[in-house]
Amino acid sequence: MDKIPYRSIPDMLRKHATRYQAEPAVKFRKQGEWVTLSYLQFYERALMVARGLRKSLIQPGDKVAILSENRSGWIIADMGIQCAAAVTVPIYPTNTPEQIEYMLNHSEAKLVFVSGKAQYRKLLKIRDAIPAVQLVVSFERFLGEPSLPLTTFYQLSEIDDPIMDQERAELEAVIDGIEPQALMTLIYTSGTTGVPKGVMLSQGNILFDVWNTIKKTRILDRDEVFLSFLPLSHVFERSVGYYLPLMLGGLIAFADSIEKIAENMVEVEPTAIVCVPRLFEKIYSRIYENVHQLALYKRKLFRNALSVGRRYIYAKYIDRKLPFWLKFQYAVADRLVFGKLRRRFGGNIKFCCCGGAPLDQHINEFFWIIGVPILEGYGLTETSPVICNNNFQEIRFGSVGTALESTEIAIADDGEVLVRGPQVMLGYYKDAAATAEAISDGWFKTGDIGRLEGRFLYITDRKKELIVTAGGKNIAPQPIENLLKRDKYISQALVYGDRRPYLAALLVPTIERLLEFAREKEINYHDLNDLVVHEPVMKLYAQRLEEINAGLASYETIKKFVLLPRDFGIEAGELTPTLKLKRKRIAENFKEEIERMYADAES
Repeated sequence: MDKIPYRSIPDMLRKHATRYQAEPAVKFRKQGEWVTLSYLQFYERALMVARGLRKSLIQPGDKVAILSENRSGWIIADMGIQCAAAVTVPIYPTNTPEQIEYMLNHSEAKLVFVSGKAQYRKLLKIRDAIPAVQLVVSFERFLGEPSLPLTTFYQLSEIDDPIMDQERAELEAVIDGIEPQALMTLIYTSGTTGVPKGVMLSQGNILFDVWNTIKKTRILDRDEVFLSFLPLSHVFERSVGYYLPLMLGGLIAFADSIEKIAENMVEVEPTAIVCVPRLFEKIYSRIYENVHQLALYKRKLFRNALSVGRRYIYAKYIDRKLPFWLKFQYAVADRLVFGKLRRRFGGNIKFCCCGGAPLDQHINEFFWIIGVPILEGYGLTETSPVICNNNFQEIRFGSVGTALESTEIAIADDGEVLVRGPQVMLGYYKDAAATAEAISDGWFKTGDIGRLEGRFLYITDRKKELIVTAGGKNIAPQPIENLLKRDKYISQALVYGDRRPYLAALLVPTIERLLEFAREKEINYHDLNDLVVHEPVMKLYAQRLEEINAGLASYETIKKFVLLPRDFGIEAGELTPTLKLKRKRIAENFKEEIERMYADAES
């Protein structure tokens, strides 16, 4: 294993502030204009935050929380916390006051960075329940309440007051003292079930993971531009979308919002983006909606181009034998079809990183075909997060790739994926029992079910999410849900059937397609609640399910379904912040609908 040339993340930034001084490190929108910070400016801002934290009596090892949406202030605060040898505790901005209360108290955070007034108000609601919090620092200026001391990011950093030589020496002495094994961050698992656990990750965990992810990808260099829009509270975006480009000496550009990603991609022209499957599913669906509107000959051209493209990617990346005639055919298809689609991504995309949940193989292949390769990987918060991934030299569609260097993968007798390597966490904070249960002889139990084919890992489902029907059949719901979501009329799906006689599904329609169908059939309805139970609509979805069921084993087929008039939502507690289904909560929220689907069979 190569020796990593940094002792800590702050040490890395310090070295790069010297090596790449004036090169752009961070780009963000401010008052309508794009603003850029160089590596030297970023480092100076981080030192100013560290100085402010020291003056606020934050000691090495103290916990400091960040409760904010993605923005430049988030990473400056995080780097400042680390430069002070304190421990960053990221909290999702979508969390409720009650969830925030638990994390702040469990971590014993003394200071909280917030994005603005909305997050500060959440803290005010729980002020009496978070006595350890001594100060709140806001990225935006507004008036606080006497009960909860508030200052601004600028005031804490004393940004107009340059760091003097003596101060710099003291701050950098702290950075010098940060060991690779030092606790760097405490990340609370968003969790699809149960109380969140505080995952302890060290400087060495993150450095190993980022260094070896770069090494394995092979094509990354200093000119990379990463567009950041996933929550930095999640370790995937934080490691791969923030620390990784910094390690390269590249640029991190912050999207204005998740709604403006399409616009920002054209403006920023990123070379890489870090993403979760849900966004790719939406882009895929939107492209097909647009194709659906085209003239017949253009639809035929699109289908023919995809056929050529699929043969091309398998010949080039799987068989490693690319005939000249196929290369020529693909070049024509690319000129006529795929190049136009790529322009929506800014025109410079080298690849996308995808993780957090399984990506449907058909959708993955589609993006490779159009020249937007998705390097699907796998990992967990507890593994910093990357365990394995595909790259351009080694790829199998449907797999999550091969292991990083010095990382071992094994499959337990019950199918659970086990991993051992330098990226595995220190343990769960204040929970020795949970740590002992999760890690045995250095092997971390992932909770995922999978298989190895050669060196390639395939994830089939979560161990706790396997459905065992009344007939004793073990069924993984995620592959069936991914199949359902590929249908143009289905946006989201949850397959249900544990200890039941058959599988049933909660389906969220693709609203645009459903409304188009209603117009074509001249259906009169009051609202979506009324539309989803209309007989022609139910008949349409029954036909779609019949076609999907034809490709499934009899015990995997969906026998009953309910159409829902709304999406599964984070606010309703039905999705994690990274858009994974919270199955138990969804089942609780739609208990009546589920029981109706089984009423006849179980009466």
